[in-house]
Amino acid sequence: MSQESVLPIVYGAAEAQRTVLHRQALEEYEASPALQRQIEQLFGQPLTPDQVVARILAEVKAEGDAAVRRYTRLLDGTELQDLRVPQERIELAWQHTSPALRQALELAAQRIEAFHRRQPCRSWLEWDEDGGALGQMVRPLRRVGIYAPHGRAPYPSSLLMAAIPANVAGVPEVVVATPPHNGALNDTILAAARVAGVREIYAMGGAQAIGALAYGTASVPRVDKILGPGNIFVVLAKRRVYGSVDIDQLPGPTETLLIADDTANPAFVAGDLLAQAEHDPLATALLLTPSEKLALRVREEVERQLPGLSRQEIIRASLGARGGIVVVQDLEEAVALANAYAPEHLCLLVADPWALVGQVQNAGGIFLGELSSEALGDYVIGPSHIMPTGQTARFSSPVNVWDFVKISSVLAIGPDTARKISPAAITLAEEEGLTAHAQAIRLRLGGNQ
Repeated sequence: MSQESVLPIVYGAAEAQRTVLHRQALEEYEASPALQRQIEQLFGQPLTPDQVVARILAEVKAEGDAAVRRYTRLLDGTELQDLRVPQERIELAWQHTSPALRQALELAAQRIEAFHRRQPCRSWLEWDEDGGALGQMVRPLRRVGIYAPHGRAPYPSSLLMAAIPANVAGVPEVVVATPPHNGALNDTILAAARVAGVREIYAMGGAQAIGALAYGTASVPRVDKILGPGNIFVVLAKRRVYGSVDIDQLPGPTETLLIADDTANPAFVAGDLLAQAEHDPLATALLLTPSEKLALRVREEVERQLPGLSRQEIIRASLGARGGIVVVQDLEEAVALANAYAPEHLCLLVADPWALVGQVQNAGGIFLGELSSEALGDYVIGPSHIMPTGQTARFSSPVNVWDFVKISSVLAIGPDTARKISPAAITLAEEEGLTAHAQAIRLRLGGNQ
């Protein structure tokens, strides 16, 4: 592995899987020394992040609003009287939003809505000649909570990416929780909520917000599902409340994997890696390429572009710890490694990206061609950018309309069909030792047995 640049180059699949393609599991997370000192200072003892979350959730469940206010004061430096944000404050945030930003939010919202309205999500019922019917009744969830973080930077786009699919699904009550900092909420997040049609917003963040949404308090009616990204405390809290409510996923640090061949523009590839790395020191930005020439040119471009960027410290930390370029044998090996990695974002910067799409098995989003940058997808292309991370793209999907509905099966059996299928059901029931099941079926066949 070369260490001449902030971005290492690795040769071969085996070495890549041992190094840059290796992930840290959520269970392996350890708080940094600085975070551990902060926890001990705030709580008076050396708790793990999961122990912190367990304590906060227990207190919110027992004390409701009082615990939420206490932890908002302790962790966010904000003294709250009312948890709910008044409508006048939302309108004031909209007035403070520049015309250009208003237009950008509205364009993003329009494209997100248009994309999700194309998604099939409807009830169906099919009658048979015996007078029976089978079908599925699709109904929206009643109440959904969206977490809108405000840590290193506000992410109004994430709010749009969750709230708008919920609206399309027909959820009647969409609420937002967003943390205040030193007494202030972020105007852009409030403006995004307004664009998304959300009027119920709560000034609370972290594990206490997740607890309030999951369990309910005097001020915050409980929700049926919680969605949206957050820090490690939010992720751990979502994991603990799952079962009391549904959750979207347990989002880990964001990740992008690019596959590029020698036709790719090195400046574009480097720009995509840098854009990913600026999210977070824990973000992952990777390039797989069969071209060593491209690998070297991309690394040079990274060093050339980096000095002009505002978040250089974060980018250097991300690329140094989790970024990398892997030189592979060919594109087939690159796709195989990508499928094993199961990235949140998979970007195909190759001469014929459509030729590779059919080989992709695991990816949250597939971005085809140099114009379809993941950065553009973060804002205005249309699909939700809340996608599965940490290899969960093996079994999970981006946030979409189906996340906001539930299905009830509809079953109505006619007399001829009942006579035909009942013997098989009786056989299966008796094999399982469930004689009452078998009897309930026999009674409907016209006998006393």
